Amino acid sequence: MSSTPIIMWFRRDLRLSDHPALKAACDSGRPVIPVVIRDASVNDLGAAPKWRWGLGVEHLAQSLADKGTKLIFRSGDALEVLQKLIADTGAGSVYWSRLYDPQAVARDTEIKSVLKDAGVEARSYGGHLMFEPWTTETKTGGFYKVYTPFWRSVKDRNVDAPLSAPSRVPAPEVWPDSEVLADWALGAAMNRGAEIVRPHVRLGERAAQSRLGVFIDGKVASYDDGRDIPAEDRTSNLSENLTLGEISPHQCWHAGLRALHEGKAGAETFLKELVWREFAYHLMHHTPHILDQNWKDGWDAFPWNKDDTAEVVAWKQGRTGIQFVDAAMREMYATGRMHNRGRMIVASYLCKHLMTHWRVGQHWFEECLIDWDPASNAMGWQWSAGSGPDATPYFRVFNPVTQLDKFDKNRDYVSRWIAEGRRNPAPEAVSYFRAIPRAWNLSPNDVYPGPVVPADKGRKRALSAYEKRNF
Repeated sequence: MSSTPIIMWFRRDLRLSDHPALKAACDSGRPVIPVVIRDASVNDLGAAPKWRWGLGVEHLAQSLADKGTKLIFRSGDALEVLQKLIADTGAGSVYWSRLYDPQAVARDTEIKSVLKDAGVEARSYGGHLMFEPWTTETKTGGFYKVYTPFWRSVKDRNVDAPLSAPSRVPAPEVWPDSEVLADWALGAAMNRGAEIVRPHVRLGERAAQSRLGVFIDGKVASYDDGRDIPAEDRTSNLSENLTLGEISPHQCWHAGLRALHEGKAGAETFLKELVWREFAYHLMHHTPHILDQNWKDGWDAFPWNKDDTAEVVAWKQGRTGIQFVDAAMREMYATGRMHNRGRMIVASYLCKHLMTHWRVGQHWFEECLIDWDPASNAMGWQWSAGSGPDATPYFRVFNPVTQLDKFDKNRDYVSRWIAEGRRNPAPEAVSYFRAIPRAWNLSPNDVYPGPVVPADKGRKRALSAYEKRNF
C-alpha cells in the first residue's frame, strides 16, 4: 500500500486543522482522495441541519481547492460508494473521523469489517470529542450518570494539543468521477427561510477560529453571568461550528485553558460547557436509548400529549402569548440558533406547561436548528423534561414570566423578536415573518395573542400530574 491512494471520508469534520485522520493521510506521502457521501445519515437530516451541512461541505471543497486538491461528491449507501471508489481508484485505505450516534457506529463498524476482509485498510480517528466516551469510568468501573463527578474526573486530564493544518494534500494522478453538490439540493426544504438565516451563519474553519478568538479576547471574562442574558452577545456562539467539526473541541479547550491561566473569570465555566458536551456523548455511547426513549425509569406512563394540538402549534409558531417562549422560537426561525436560556424556557414550557412529550420538541429542533447535535439535543430535552440524566428536579417548573423579569428586565430581547403591537418593530422581529412557512399566514400586523396556557395555570397542572405519578 506504499503508493496506493487513501480515501479521506469527511463527515462532521469539515476542517483542515487539528484533523488527526487527514494529517495521518497526508503524512503517509500517499495520494489522498477527499470524499463526502450523501447517504441515509445526510438524507434523514432535518431542513436546517441538512442545509447548513451542505454549506459547510461547499466551504470545505473550496478550502481543499486552495491546497491544490479537490473534494469528490458521491451518493448512495456508504459501503457501496466506498467499494466503488476503491475499485475505481485502486485505493488501499479509507480513513475517517469517528462519530458516536448508534446509526453511525453500526454503519462504520460494518464498513470497517467488510473492507478489512477485502484487504483494504480501514482506520477511524478521534477529533470530534476530547475524550473517547469509553475512556472515562467511575472508580467502580461504570459510566458516569451525573455531570459534576464527570467534570471532576476529566478536568485535569491531558487534552491533546491541536494539530496544524497540512501544508499540502497530495493529489492522485487520476481523479474519480464526482457528482455536483448543487444537484443534491440540500437546502430545498429550507425554502425562503434560507435567505433569512444565511446572514447569521458563520461559515467554515476561519470564521470559527475568529469566533473563538473574539470570545476568548473579550467575552469569556464575563461569561459566567453573561451567558444567561439573551439580549446580549456574550456567548461563544461556537455550537454551530462544533457540531460540523469546523472547529475542534481541542482547539476550544486549549484556548479556554489559556484564558483561565490568564485569570479571566468566566473561563472555567466555558470549559465546563465544553465538558457538558462531552458528557452528552458519554451518555449517548453508554445509554443510546437517551436519543428516543425516556432515560429514567418511571416516565413511560406519564400522561404527556404527543399530538400537534392547537397549543403545540402555537408553541411551534412562536405564538403562545408567553413572551420569553415566543421570542426564543422566533430567534430560531430567523437565525437558525437559539440562546441557551431560551432553549431551557421553551423546552420547559412545552413539556411542563403544555404537558407535551419531549420527543415533540426534540423533533422540532432537529428540523430547525443549524447547530443541531444528536447527543446535546437529546440530553437537553430530557434534562428540561425531567426524564433525563442530571435533570433539574422533575417537579421544578420554570416560570417563563419571572425568568423574563430576571434575564430580560428591560425587554430588549422581547423587543428584538416580537413585532406585533409595535409601531416600528425591529428588523429582526420582522425577519421572522419572512422566514416562516407562508402556510402559517402570519403578519407583523396581527394582534399578539394572550397566553394559550398562563404560567400559573400550567405550573399547577404539571405539579398535579407529578403528584399522581409514583416516581
